Amino acid sequence: MDKFMALAEPNRRRIIELIAANGKMASTDISSEFDISAPAVSQHLKVLRETGLVLVEKRAQQRIYSLDARGIEETWEWLNQMRAHWNARFDALDALLLKEHDKPKGRKR
Repeated sequence: MDKFMALAEPNRRRIIELIAANGKMASTDISSEFDISAPAVSQHLKVLRETGLVLVEKRAQQRIYSLDARGIEETWEWLNQMRAHWNARFDALDALLLKEHDKPKGRKR
């Protein structure tokens, strides 16, 4: 699964938002924010870990999650490329529309 497929799931996006807001979070603290079972949250965390969006650190019996800066940066770079592509396309469309708007109109009879 790629990063965008992982982020397509609303619970996973919410997990990312929670971790981003808190810096680091224990899996139990993450689970307490959801109305789904702890094993379901654990599966979502596994997907986020496997796709390189979060890191896990084991502290005694706890699992502490944080964002993986490399995975987030890769995602951000791709989004920036797409934004640049679409901005160029919209700029070209704007130029075409301005050119068409400025053309002399034909005479009306």
